[in-house]
Amino acid sequence: MKHMPTWNWQQADWPDFQFDSAALRTLEDEFLRNSGLFLGAFLHVTEEEKLTLTIDLLSDEAQKTSEIEGELLDRDSVQSSIRRQLGLVGDRRSVKPAEAGIAEMIVDLYRHYQKPLTRDMLFEWHRMLMNGRRDIQSIGAYRRHADPMQVVSGRLDVPTVHFEAPPTPRVPKEMKRFVAWFNATAPNGKSPLPALTRAGVAHLYFESIHPFEDGNGRIGRAIAEKAVAQATGRPAMLALSQTIHARRKDYYAMLEASSRHNRIDRWLAYFGRTILEAQANCQKGVEFIIAKTRLHDRLGGALNERQGKAIARIFREGIGGFKGGLSAENYIAITQTSRATATRDLNDLVERQALTRTGTGKGTRYHLLLTDLRP
Repeated sequence: MKHMPTWNWQQADWPDFQFDSAALRTLEDEFLRNSGLFLGAFLHVTEEEKLTLTIDLLSDEAQKTSEIEGELLDRDSVQSSIRRQLGLVGDRRSVKPAEAGIAEMIVDLYRHYQKPLTRDMLFEWHRMLMNGRRDIQSIGAYRRHADPMQVVSGRLDVPTVHFEAPPTPRVPKEMKRFVAWFNATAPNGKSPLPALTRAGVAHLYFESIHPFEDGNGRIGRAIAEKAVAQATGRPAMLALSQTIHARRKDYYAMLEASSRHNRIDRWLAYFGRTILEAQANCQKGVEFIIAKTRLHDRLGGALNERQGKAIARIFREGIGGFKGGLSAENYIAITQTSRATATRDLNDLVERQALTRTGTGKGTRYHLLLTDLRP
């Protein structure tokens, strides 16, 4: 009985990925429509707010793309490094090599998304990511080790192999073909592909080759974001890694299942929906900034110093606000006031429609009242 190939790259149709374009059309149309909505909303925020949102998004992406791979970074250090990379005045915080490296890569992607993909670009990204590493044999170069490149879990003596990449000698040729494919399928290339389709194929294609000793996931997600950015003609303002991180078990399961064959409809549908969700999360961030501005404009100078301090603190928590809502105890801690004064202040904020109130007694919680978010 003939042994069937286990992985996609072992099969005769590799890397000619097959999929039904018509089945993806609804997702592609929704992506383009949402891109227009995002751009329209983005026009309604100030330059300072745009910069704040950009730094927050880049910081979140840098942190979450690393967390997906099990690497926990300090967000403040990442953000400080991103501000320096953007040429902004930063603090004097000491930034570790890992935070500095991922920040440098994310900003490079943001600034140069329109450039064609090249081997040297990938090598430079890898050098950035491996900043400070001493346990990697090949930095800024494709892997050179003779051992199989495998993704495994479980016991060392009986590991479960989730994926095995092409042998190391095949990597340069495979990557040359991948880079050529990526540039040919760009919007101005010889064989352009729609945004979500190209991003999804590119990510799976790259991860299937797994060309580097480490950092493949982070670079693969950056490539997907580059594809999205080139499709829209502006930097990819996406919460992609943040969205993937929220359900990373599904992400890894889909990658594993989709690396066993070259018919990838399910993978593209999954990845397309993931990008749409990431796009929606980013849209909420813009709408939150708009709502924040409107609330401040509506309240004007009507708030006392304590109330203004509390509202500003709630906004710093982001869209979700305080987990479970703001309590009277939170308000007292923020403003350093008495319970009686806190009660008066909170009741006044409810009357002014700055906050809504839920629950009773000790379970009373307050939430920002943000209405009519879209411009």
